[in-house]
Amino acid sequence: MSGIAARAGLTAEFVEREYNNRALVPEHPGYFARWEKDSGYVRDTLLSHVDLPYGEHARQRIDLFPAREPRGTLVFIHGGYWRSLDKSMFSWLAAPYVAAGLSVAMPNYRFAPEVRIEAIVDDVIAAANWLAAEGASHGAPFERVVVSGHSAGGHLTAALFAAPRARLAFDPARIAGGVSLSGVFDFEPLLLFAFNADFKLDREGARRISLMDKKATVKAPLVVAAGAAESSEFQRQSREFAAAWSPQARPAMLLPGLNHFSIVDSFAERGQPLHEATLALF
Repeated sequence: MSGIAARAGLTAEFVEREYNNRALVPEHPGYFARWEKDSGYVRDTLLSHVDLPYGEHARQRIDLFPAREPRGTLVFIHGGYWRSLDKSMFSWLAAPYVAAGLSVAMPNYRFAPEVRIEAIVDDVIAAANWLAAEGASHGAPFERVVVSGHSAGGHLTAALFAAPRARLAFDPARIAGGVSLSGVFDFEPLLLFAFNADFKLDREGARRISLMDKKATVKAPLVVAAGAAESSEFQRQSREFAAAWSPQARPAMLLPGLNHFSIVDSFAERGQPLHEATLALF
């Protein structure tokens, strides 16, 4: 472990400070409480199909919020460091996109440490394949799709774009774009992070799931964003990933005043650059 730290120029103390977003935003429980409350209201008021199975595991479930006459489908993959949170906390995000004529799909996935991050990527691929086959029958057509995600979901969005063609049971051209919010794409720092007790990454495992040097199978444009009030490492991750995947990935949007949680609000708010950039992909 010390060799890794020396080669990367990192210390465990630096990594803990830069990657522990809940510690960096002490008011994060307020975001969670509001999201839970608003999500309950949305599930009570919008047409929805919840907990549709795309696999046998209890977490291999997906929620769909169909628009009346959808012009496309937005997929949103939640965050939580591949080890926590739930799609049900983010139902509120569906409301503005359904109002814009888009159906919304929100998958859950298995968690570390029960499975490795590579298996979580498998879940996202399986969810996309299920949507391609079954989404239309539930009001979420898979003809013009934008895949989005926050934090761990930001990584999983990009990982789907890099999935081998043989793993995708649909024409990749059906994906019109991607939006990666506050993602992690370079996993080497996480070797020094406390949460690696759950991830169980070694240097080779971190190399396999890192995306900086991977090639995209899905060739659609990719919006990469982070908050300018996030840690320097989260800003670096988005900035360097966008550069590595240029020109497919646009230059990283570093959004003034936004932290790791308020960026999700910006994603949903009409008139905000991130929301407008997402709608423009359709």
